[in-house]
Amino acid sequence: MTKRKICVVITARPSYSRIKTALTAIKKHPSLELQLVIAGSALLNRYGNAVDYIEQDGFKIDAKVFMVLEGENKTSMAKTTGLGVMELATVFYNLQPDAVVTIADRFETIATSIAAAYQNIPLIHIQGGEVTGNIDEKVRHANTKLADIHLVASSEARTRLLKMGEDEDYVFNTGCPSIDIANQVKKSPKLNFNPIEKYGGVGKNIDWKNGYMVVMQHPVTTEYDDARVHVTTTLKVVHELGIPTFWFWPNVDAGADGTSNGIRSYRENYQPENIHFFKNMLPEDFLRLLMNSKCLIGNSSVGIRECAFLGVPVVNIGTRQHGRARSENVVDVSYTSEAIKNAIVNRLEIADKIKESTIYGNGNSGEKIADILADVKLRFHKTITY
Repeated sequence: MTKRKICVVITARPSYSRIKTALTAIKKHPSLELQLVIAGSALLNRYGNAVDYIEQDGFKIDAKVFMVLEGENKTSMAKTTGLGVMELATVFYNLQPDAVVTIADRFETIATSIAAAYQNIPLIHIQGGEVTGNIDEKVRHANTKLADIHLVASSEARTRLLKMGEDEDYVFNTGCPSIDIANQVKKSPKLNFNPIEKYGGVGKNIDWKNGYMVVMQHPVTTEYDDARVHVTTTLKVVHELGIPTFWFWPNVDAGADGTSNGIRSYRENYQPENIHFFKNMLPEDFLRLLMNSKCLIGNSSVGIRECAFLGVPVVNIGTRQHGRARSENVVDVSYTSEAIKNAIVNRLEIADKIKESTIYGNGNSGEKIADILADVKLRFHKTITY
């Protein structure tokens, strides 16, 4: 029997955790053949070199696409995406997949969608139908309209796609594959490694064993000019609180230079005794680190998704996750020092009262996705349903 060739494109560090269990399930499925393309910042050392972790996990990479232009500003984002279209079009021509999978909403994911759709290759979009701020909001819905088959992470997202005129027979609520990893971590929650010994990083060798916080704050592309001010405000608050903290480097978005420069400058000028900085971790290690933390601070979607499932308190800063469905673990604040500090104190006080949520799935999304990809009728043409 000829196996159906499913080509998955991973363009950034967070995308790997969003799809990892589905990759495993596709690889194991008797009716499917996994083709894996790694592109964008997932190939770059300064953004955590996600490709190394992907290869360590035993996945064969069929193509690598270097497409990130220097600058980390609005113009370089547009040019990176354009280069991605050109390079990925050639990759798909060479691989001849039966279907292509694009993941979520990062700015460069639209390159995958265009390169596939324009070549009449059935396009499958993971995690459409959600609402956020940032350029992600536009890109996600553009991916939806280019995609032929939709694998969403919540019932609310499915309803939204139907309102956008998508065919209900091609919109499947699978939950989020990253929740599968969170579910595995929940079954074995003990922090079984020393983060600094295993991953190095930079900064002081903090005393984290009696409790710590985690920070992951990315630039907001629609607030590009304020990226450095935003991260510096958070740095000052976390430094002043004095609680041991693991801080993760930002994604490659417009404003990432501002965020990165703000972190470097603050670190060099103030040498905070309570903060240690990392570029990346294995998804399982990162979620285990989160599960054992006092609180997550910043604007990452991991606070909305995985932390809800794990019951981890979250202080969500600013507009990057605007409109995304969230659970009671999240409190939203503005960029002011007072608001951030008060929210952190509040989350720490009520941490034991926060309940876990299955709003984004219950831990079996990867296998659901593989089964759907094996059985669904592939198509590369559609019309709006109203």
